[in-house]
Amino acid sequence: MARAGDGELEPNPIDFDQSRPYIDPEIELRAIMTTIDEIRDNFEVLDDWDDRYRYVIELGRTLEPMPEAEHSAENKVQGCVSQVWLSKRIDRDNGAPVLKYRGDSDAHIVRGLVAILLSLYSGRRPQEILSTDALAVFDEFGFRQHLTPQRSNGLRSMVERIRTDAREALAEAS
Repeated sequence: MARAGDGELEPNPIDFDQSRPYIDPEIELRAIMTTIDEIRDNFEVLDDWDDRYRYVIELGRTLEPMPEAEHSAENKVQGCVSQVWLSKRIDRDNGAPVLKYRGDSDAHIVRGLVAILLSLYSGRRPQEILSTDALAVFDEFGFRQHLTPQRSNGLRSMVERIRTDAREALAEAS
C-alpha cells in the first residue's frame, strides 16, 4: 500500500504478467501435491486410526479438481465399489514418457487413497512406476489391517490400472 498525500493508504497498482494465466490461489495450493515422504512422516506421528482416516480424507481434499469431462467411462477404474476415475496425460522429458494423473472418487476415504497413489506415481516415468510397489507402501502405513476387503480390492485395481498405463507407455516408446 502506498501513502496518499493526506496520510491515507492507497492500493498499489498491480503488474500482472499477461503471458501467465491467472490461477486461483486456492486451486494453486491444492495442486501442490504432498510428497510420499511427507505422508509417511505424518503417518508416523498419528497413532490413532481415527486421526489417520481424517488425514487421508484431508489428503483427498488436496487433489487437483478433475474436470467433469474427465469423469468418463474411459477414465473410470473397474473393480472399485466406489466410483473412481483416473485420467492420464503423457508428457515427454527428453523424449522419455512421463505419466501425469488426475484422480477423483465419490467416496472421501477413497479420494484420499487416490491422493496417496498419485503422490507415488504421478509425474513419473514408466520404469519408476513399474519399480514402485504401492501395495507395499500401503502395507507399511497399516492399511491392510484397516481397509475393508472391498476397498483393498479397489486399491489393487487402481494400482493395476496405473501399472498397465506404464507398461503401455513403455511399449509405445520402444
